[in-house]
Amino acid sequence: MTVRLPSNRPPERFYRGGARITAFRNEPPAGEREPEDWIGSTTTIFGDPSLGLSRLPDGRLLRDAVESDPVGWLGHAHVGRWGADLRLLVKLLDAGQRLPVHAHPDDDFAARHLGHAHGKAEAWYILSGGTVHVGLTRDVDAGELAALVADQDVAALLGLLHEVTVSPGDVVWVPPGELHAIGAGVLLLELQQPEDLSILLEWQGFAIDGTRSGHLGLGFDAALRAVTRTARSIDELRGLVHPAPASGSVFPAAADPYFRLERIVVDGEADVAPGFAILVVTSGALEIGREAAAKGSTLLLPASDGTVTVRGTGELLVARPPAP
Repeated sequence: MTVRLPSNRPPERFYRGGARITAFRNEPPAGEREPEDWIGSTTTIFGDPSLGLSRLPDGRLLRDAVESDPVGWLGHAHVGRWGADLRLLVKLLDAGQRLPVHAHPDDDFAARHLGHAHGKAEAWYILSGGTVHVGLTRDVDAGELAALVADQDVAALLGLLHEVTVSPGDVVWVPPGELHAIGAGVLLLELQQPEDLSILLEWQGFAIDGTRSGHLGLGFDAALRAVTRTARSIDELRGLVHPAPASGSVFPAAADPYFRLERIVVDGEADVAPGFAILVVTSGALEIGREAAAKGSTLLLPASDGTVTVRGTGELLVARPPAP
């Protein structure tokens, strides 16, 4: 049966935020640096053995529960291809300040240089709008990019990126390697590969020593090779940032090998198809199976549940791993 998930907010992150998550979930106030809620997480913060893992209401780690019954949680087809690897991390993210310009490695780079099973593609569903920065406006050679990082020329770094205004219901697709930053005031639901791998190109004004922690322990000479240095045209940018469809699959097809997100607008009754999913209620009041779920509720749907009926009025986001 569906499992209601409490907040899972790692403390003392390097940037400010969290109040919008508190309001969205209707929870007591949290710390000033709790800007992320890791939903249904079997992933840990980079370099930490346990921080970031989700616990079920019975006290078990979700990671342990999935490993003990992978078919029940993930289904036969998923397990046949990937075993107990969830292949997904979902977050609520509240940018209490603009995030730094950064990028994430792809699968090949993560495997060769870090020994990790995945890189980090990600995509966002915007819940509260603002400004995002994504993709280069012009080609940049390796020497120029390295010099901007070494000099911490923040204005020049940010000026390299397209600046886009986003509204609730917009989606943003961020392929591995793509430079990006989230503007202050944006609240979003993020789907990503289940890794915490970020290459920081700036760190002034953030609670982190980028010279030590910004390059995944590889040094910037190596880490910056994971960064895409070719420009995005305006037409390409429209493929990365655009309004979500009114219903159904909302991310571009390029995201499908990494994760999927479905938007279901419920007015009366609707079905959630079988298969493992992380459910997020973004508006209204719903009954999901036997669970009452107001705005801000997050639930796990095991594959063994089969089709689940949703009743009420509101919007439901259904996050899933890639199709096996």
